[in-house]
Amino acid sequence: MCTSVTYQTTGGDQFLARTMDFAFELGGRPVAIPRQHHFSSVTNAAGFDAPYSFIGTGRNLNGYIHVDGVNEYGVSAAALYFAGQAHYAATPVDGQINLAPHEVLMWILGNVKSAQELGDRLASLTIVEAAAPLLNIVVPLHWIISDKSGATYVLEQQADGMHYMKNPVGVMTNSPDFDWHLKNLSNYVQLQPDQHADRQYGDLAVNAFGPGTGALGMPGDFTSPSRFVRTVFMREHTETVATIGAAVNALSHMLNSVEIPKGVKIKADGSVDYTQYRAYMSMNEPAFYMQPYNDQTITRVALTPALMTAAQPTEFTLATTQQFNQVN
Repeated sequence: MCTSVTYQTTGGDQFLARTMDFAFELGGRPVAIPRQHHFSSVTNAAGFDAPYSFIGTGRNLNGYIHVDGVNEYGVSAAALYFAGQAHYAATPVDGQINLAPHEVLMWILGNVKSAQELGDRLASLTIVEAAAPLLNIVVPLHWIISDKSGATYVLEQQADGMHYMKNPVGVMTNSPDFDWHLKNLSNYVQLQPDQHADRQYGDLAVNAFGPGTGALGMPGDFTSPSRFVRTVFMREHTETVATIGAAVNALSHMLNSVEIPKGVKIKADGSVDYTQYRAYMSMNEPAFYMQPYNDQTITRVALTPALMTAAQPTEFTLATTQQFNQVN
């Protein structure tokens, strides 16, 4: 379970942020992939190349696997769980770019300069049912893709084929499918940031208890539909800021409303889903910001020329306990 959201500053700088909500410890950290890096693939022996450099959350599992990031051209993307609705090809298709679901994110960031280019190239892409290392399952995923023009799309492969859809609200969560989430917003047209007007019921004047009544009825649980509605509301009404630092701060506050603390979301098998980290992709810099559960300090890694041209991927460590600005 995860939540993603886009944001634009008053100056036009674009961001994609996400929570990573999962029970299994993924162990991700910021990893910069240099230009012309070659990825192995579980669908074909040849693997695939990534001409473009990118930075995001990754882990080396006999080859790097990323779940989000931003590339040198400002394209950002995140992979989110899509249980029960993701359907992939049973076998590779001759003449196609064949990728396992967990490989799609790296191919996107390493090969396209815009969200539009991805749409133009999808006809040559086949997503194949193949298990991911570590989890040892075929990971059901869908993807949110955004670029520094502000164009934002959702990529889903369902039983009836591949769908690449414009995202008019800049938010994505998990199952059901994206179109369902958009339709569901019609159930929440009463939500507003200011308080509702007083009402008259017969001879009784009913007064609102005060500011905040405009959000009465906004779902507060951790299901995917509820997180989608809540994040759309937060994105629509959170004030727009001017600077990159203020934007990351605003996104952090937005994601506060959907962050899952350990212990409050227990699955049927007894495992505990929680927000392992938040990531903020700054497309115009480009730079990657990561905020792990155990340390709310935000770590920033800029995609510098040195990282883009390095001989090997570069990993960055994160603190494992909360850091403080100690003033005495």
